[in-house]
Formats: sequence, structure tokens, C-alpha cells
Amino acid sequence: MFVDLPLAELRNYLPDVDEPPDFDEYWTREVDDARSRDVEAQFRSAKTAIRHAEVFDVTFAGHGGDPIKAWLLIPHQVEAEGTIIVEFVGYGGGRGDPLDWLVWSSAGYPHLIMDTRGQGGGWRSADTTDLGDGGQPSSPGFLTRGIGDPRSYYFTRLFIDTVRAVDAARRHPDLAGLRVVTTGMSQGGGLALAAAHLAEGVVATLPDVPFLAYPRRAAEITASLPYGELAQYCRVHHDEIEQVFRTISYIDVVNHAKRTAVPALFSVGLLDDITPASTVFAAFNHYAGPKQIAVYPFSGHEGGGTTHMQKKLDFLAAALRS
Repeated sequence: MFVDLPLAELRNYLPDVDEPPDFDEYWTREVDDARSRDVEAQFRSAKTAIRHAEVFDVTFAGHGGDPIKAWLLIPHQVEAEGTIIVEFVGYGGGRGDPLDWLVWSSAGYPHLIMDTRGQGGGWRSADTTDLGDGGQPSSPGFLTRGIGDPRSYYFTRLFIDTVRAVDAARRHPDLAGLRVVTTGMSQGGGLALAAAHLAEGVVATLPDVPFLAYPRRAAEITASLPYGELAQYCRVHHDEIEQVFRTISYIDVVNHAKRTAVPALFSVGLLDDITPASTVFAAFNHYAGPKQIAVYPFSGHEGGGTTHMQKKLDFLAAALRS
């Protein structure tokens, strides 16, 4: 059983996380470059068994103009606050089938689920190719692809895809100008934090057991994947260790959390060996905006499950009224 720091220490855990001096300039340049192209959002009606919502098969231009897929569910009865939920998927999964994504639209929220480029071979299918992969040497998986330089790094492409997903959601004629809330679990939670920082029109974020927070510590204290991919790569490429962690410091969502001020609800499992609790608390404690964290003492990476979904619904209803 994996055990991280005691909860009392976690609540005050505020590590000095590496941050590149050009962090802000880098992301401003990447976002501006992406937005220099039209998002080219296309919405095609999809035939499904879903009756409470209209379902669209979405394609939009992500990083480098690459086509990214998504699902969009627009309920026939939209909640009064007029807010879109943009959700990102956990590591190894993709957008799957619209039937996988019924909760938010059932509660009256339009819901866009972004596909994850190149993934989808682990536990839920995907439909998006990673056209930007330069084929550099990496350990198996996605965490070290292109890690020799932030400009070629896989997660730079994925972070920019999240920005464009937010842009695309608001291009549907029924959703134009609406506010956006980002959410996701694990990798999806890290992407939700990144989008809350980098995208426009985001009014709250709900990151569950977020991945990509303080990756260096994670690689040093857990052998579980995906962070184990970093250790595996560094065991082979001894002379690249510092460059590996320099590149990943641009992605570290602790650095994004420091710059994000919208209301946030985090979740954490204290027995989580995939996204260790100390890494989640590093992001939470550095987070710049109003924030809450739901702690599940005997949970691992599954977090709070349905219990936490209800907390998210309650949190969001309160946040949107304030």
C-alpha cells in the first residue's frame, strides 16, 4: 500500500517547484500562434440512443491546426446559468462513445468531451491522430515523447488542444458567448487546470486527482505508471535528466495553478500511487484562486467516485450563483 505524507503535512505542503524564466512568454507565444488560425469547429449531428440531449460529432483545429475530435451533448433542457462543461480524458483513454458521458448533460449542462490525440489504446477508444509527433526516442507511453525540447513535447500539443477545445465549444451557435467550466480526472484533471489558466472564458475548474503536478517528486516517490515512464527514460538517458525536467516544468500544472484565479474544486485520494497526494496538494496549495479540496483518506486513484460527482454538482451550482 502506497502512503504519502500525513494529511496535516499535506495541508501545508508548499514546495519550491522549478519554473522556467520564460514560462509566461512561452505559453503566450504558443497560445497566440494557435489562435492565429481559425478553430474551424464543425458540428455534425450524431445518431445515438440518447434522448435527453442532442449529440454532435465535433472536429476542431488543435495545436498546429491538427484536426481534433470531440463529442458535444446539448441537453434539451439547459440549466439556467448557461454554462458549458469542457471535459478532458484520463491517460490512455479517448472520447469513447457518447453513452460514456451522460452525467453533466443529465444535470442540464452542455458538455464537450475532447478526444486525446494519439491515445485511446488503453481503456477507452479515441479517434484523433497525433500528427505533430516527430518520432524522437522515448520510453513507452506519452510522457517522454519529444521531451528534449518544450516546443516538440507531446504535452505542449495537448495543452494547446485544450485551449482550442474551449474555443470550439463556444462556436456552436446555441452556446456562443457562454461561460466555460473545465473538468477531468487524472490526466484530464491536469488538462483542466492548464485550460483554466490558458483558455478564455473559463469561470471555474474541477480537477480530480490531477496528473502532471510536480512530476519530479512523483517520479522520485512512485514507480507506478505513467510517472514511471520518466524514471525509465532517465535510467537510459543519464545525460538528459536536467533537460527532461526543464521541459516538463513548462507543463507542471503547479506553475499553471499559481496563475489561475477562478474558483476550483480539487479531489485527492491519500492512498493514490499514480498521482501521489503530495503532488496534488502542491498544485492545490499553490492555486491562486478561491479553492476547496475533497480528501478521500482510504481512496486511491479512483478518488471519490459518485460521492465526489455530487460534490462537483453542488460546488458548481454555488459557484455560478455567486
